[in-house]
Amino acid sequence: MMRALHDAGREVFGHNRSAATVEAATASGHDASTDLVATLRRAADSDAVIVLATPVTTIEPILAAIAEHAPGALVTDVISVKRPVAEIVHRVHPQARYVGGHPMAGTNHSGWAATDPALFTGAMWMVTTEDTTDAADWETVADIALLLGAAVVPAAADAHDRAVAAISHLPHLTAAATATVGAGESDLALRLAAGSFRDGTRVAGTAPALQRAMIEANGVAVLNVLSETIDRLIAARDELRDHGTTSILVDDGHRARLAYESMAQSPRALIADVEIGAPGWQADMRRQAHQGRVWLGRDD
Repeated sequence: MMRALHDAGREVFGHNRSAATVEAATASGHDASTDLVATLRRAADSDAVIVLATPVTTIEPILAAIAEHAPGALVTDVISVKRPVAEIVHRVHPQARYVGGHPMAGTNHSGWAATDPALFTGAMWMVTTEDTTDAADWETVADIALLLGAAVVPAAADAHDRAVAAISHLPHLTAAATATVGAGESDLALRLAAGSFRDGTRVAGTAPALQRAMIEANGVAVLNVLSETIDRLIAARDELRDHGTTSILVDDGHRARLAYESMAQSPRALIADVEIGAPGWQADMRRQAHQGRVWLGRDD
């Protein structure tokens, strides 16, 4: 985000606890510091939007510092769970102006060297849309996502967490299982591994602490989709053992993949006829998003 906003001509500055990361960022011409308090005071003085871009397990002391040094600042985040973040915000900084966010983009690499200012181009960016969400603050966060080339998907925090449990967090666990079984077979198996293994295990290469932070923070939703997955695998095992086929799971998966490809390749349906700030605008946004529509800004 720092690189992309900088390239878009916006004033952007940041904090990182890692001196090496800060040195790498400043060496490439960006404004970064290891001093959290000074950074937050600067944010307060400049009316900056504060973006939490750390694992959910680390945000509580940061939010406490925000409450002390920049209490009036608008806060958003790019964390992959929303309900746990909202609960921490409510408990630690109850007066916060908070609108959650989650760009559906990333790689299995980390660190400043892995940053990519084009990462968000064409991505979906969920912006939390609750019945109490402030219209002006929501538009500010949505406009940042749009500036970075993303399309905005409004959603309630709990709906978001159920969705990402299925399409983001579960794949980390299935990738880990595939990688473990494949590597445990033999070195011959790893030598023969090609596209199916490579693509199916890519996210298993993400730092384990980062994977655990997002999966475990979304525990209830992940338990539900993990249970469904186990049930489907058991049924496939039994079908193969008893009838020599895996047709049900393979056919269901094939249809689901084609549905995903069709939506990904089709022109994006747009959220329309919503007056942000009018009574019920949040519910209208969520309803249209559940129909697969995205927000690309006001027509005017």
